[in-house]
Amino acid sequence: MDLVKSDDIYIRREGHVGRITLTRPKALNALGYQMALEVEKALDVWRDDDAVKLILLDAEGDRAFCAGGDIQEMYDTAKAGDFEYGRKFWRDEYRMNAKMFEFPKPVVSLMQGFTMGGGVGIGCHGSHRVVCDSSRIAMPECGIGLIPDVGGTLILARAPGRLGEYIGMSGVQLGAADAIYTGFSDYYIPEEAWPGLITTLCETGDVSAVDATARTAPDGTLAANEETVNRHFAGETALDILRSLEGAEDVFSAKTLKTLRRNSPLAVAATVELVHRARGAKGIRAALGQEYRFTHRAASEGDFIEGIRAQIIDKDRNPTWKHACVEDLPPVDVTKMLMPVPGIKVEFEGEEP
Repeated sequence: MDLVKSDDIYIRREGHVGRITLTRPKALNALGYQMALEVEKALDVWRDDDAVKLILLDAEGDRAFCAGGDIQEMYDTAKAGDFEYGRKFWRDEYRMNAKMFEFPKPVVSLMQGFTMGGGVGIGCHGSHRVVCDSSRIAMPECGIGLIPDVGGTLILARAPGRLGEYIGMSGVQLGAADAIYTGFSDYYIPEEAWPGLITTLCETGDVSAVDATARTAPDGTLAANEETVNRHFAGETALDILRSLEGAEDVFSAKTLKTLRRNSPLAVAATVELVHRARGAKGIRAALGQEYRFTHRAASEGDFIEGIRAQIIDKDRNPTWKHACVEDLPPVDVTKMLMPVPGIKVEFEGEEP
């Protein structure tokens, strides 16, 4: 039974499984607004459908599970002075993210290639998150003047030590082992085993097949630098972190510092604060509500338009941020970006279930 079959997404039931497949590989399966709404509808339909034992998320193509949100229309409308489209996109997407996180049945996601930004929001909130050798998971939003959102700050806050601040501020890509270690994934399964796993899941509806198929991931790279990360990223603010990195002489710290200096100072500083706040959050709704305070203002008051221009539109990789560096960023500017949004009641910011 097909719920949706379009050029972008294929949603149907196969055997005991509700299947959601992203079908725009040429666009790296970027998540569009209508796609997010269709995913939410499927979650609503399958939540109380006893015939659906679990949900399976996957994507066509080798390069990406989902490399982020489809932000072209966000940019076009915001550039023209219409900020409401982007705000509505984020509000509705976040509501879907919350439902995915809270879904009462197993949710299996198979994430090959790039899983970034909005892809994290659909792929990394399930119960059985699978990566393979090609997997590269990242939250690179600070590079476009945004903050790690779609509930990403909650995952970052729950990562060991201060790895969350490091991953969120730098946008570093995580391979299979590092994605598992930091809480973005649960299982490593070689991609050649996925077709057999999908068949078993559809035939049986028994999610234990994921555990039975899982293997030990090849070694990651974070462990070798974790002590250094914890030392430098323990500061209360982005300025504390940058000053600590400035005083280091090792190659890893120098490379990290260069990356942070390249990103939006406003976004980098707000990311530190949001990860800290998420550490005290009960669940995803509180984290999403904090994230929305920034994204609501990202185009109208932040660096989002310029970041998209430099990275996606003109691709000159030379953004002119509102603040030249973190040292020039008044703390009050971060505070303003993270104030409650007056007059807006967002559906995803209700009580945790």
